[in-house]
Amino acid sequence: MLGRERRLKKRRDRIASLADAEKRRQGRADAGQNGTISGTVISGSGRRVKIYGTLGPACSDQEMLKKMVSEGMDGIRLNLSHTSLEESAGDIENYQKAAAACGVRAELLIDMHGPELRTGRLDAALRLSERELLDVGSIPMPEEVREALAGSEGQEILLDDGKILLRTERVKDAETEGAGEIRLRVLRGGILGDCKSIALPGCSIDTPAMTQEDLENIREAKRFGVTAVMQPFVRCKEELIKVRNALDEAGGEDIRLLAKIENREGMDRIGELIPYCDEIVIARGDLGNSMELWELPAAQKQISEVCRKEGRDFMVVTQMLESMTRRKVPTRAEVSDIFNAILDGAASVMVTGETAEGEYPDLVIRYMSHTVREAEKYLTK
Repeated sequence: MLGRERRLKKRRDRIASLADAEKRRQGRADAGQNGTISGTVISGSGRRVKIYGTLGPACSDQEMLKKMVSEGMDGIRLNLSHTSLEESAGDIENYQKAAAACGVRAELLIDMHGPELRTGRLDAALRLSERELLDVGSIPMPEEVREALAGSEGQEILLDDGKILLRTERVKDAETEGAGEIRLRVLRGGILGDCKSIALPGCSIDTPAMTQEDLENIREAKRFGVTAVMQPFVRCKEELIKVRNALDEAGGEDIRLLAKIENREGMDRIGELIPYCDEIVIARGDLGNSMELWELPAAQKQISEVCRKEGRDFMVVTQMLESMTRRKVPTRAEVSDIFNAILDGAASVMVTGETAEGEYPDLVIRYMSHTVREAEKYLTK
């Protein structure tokens, strides 16, 4: 009982002191004053800005992970929308051994399911052609999404970070009476794989901050060497407090909490969220689904500016080197994107599918690492 009381007191003290701690952090974060790099710890490679890859089939073997760490990767993300810590034990061990062989501390970030909506698993990838008309049941989706679409004509559905666009239509059968059946019209086609993101612009679906699977992974986080938890679709400070409490109760007081900004609600409350997390994540995939795509750059700049002023570290993620999923060389726009994120004060940058599913995970890290280093050199001129 005494140990539990100590943990509860420690948790209360942590939450109560977060706002004051931010003022003390200002001494380590001068970005808000002069636009220079956020005050993060120097990494083993001599960089200040940290680089994260994402663990997946393309980079799960030890040799590839060693190459990635050698190229400058500071840590790796595990997407728990697809798996669990227990199921990924082998891949995690490979990463930790690779980091140890390179003399680097193994940073493991877990990206929880949270309130995020995703498609289910498919027997095989589904090819969706433009103008094709589908039954709602042809794409595995959560029950709450089906319910939202049931009587909603004209509702857009964005899949896989907006790569695929559908819209509900009411189709009447000439042989039957009634209002007709809701179907899905493909407006922007593509190939749909397993567990891809779902966004319904303008439609609010109430989902819990953490699933039972999330809670189980949090209980196992310490055992697997997790160093940070990424909470998706953060909407209010209460969600972050719940996750922090769950981590502390599981003995993960030293595990960092990252708040992913993925919709307008989170963006509008960014000032409220900052004291309750260790880092803000500008997750441009779903954030870009919540607005017109040409509005996204301004949204990124706005979040960056708030973080700089408040002395809060932030990460930029999504499609930073997307073309390298299939190409050995990135586009000029991509390296400029990384460079400018560092100039804006990013404490870290991350790639996702580029390393998890791409053909050249080590080259992805090489280009990101060299671009980050050039940005840092530019800032010190």
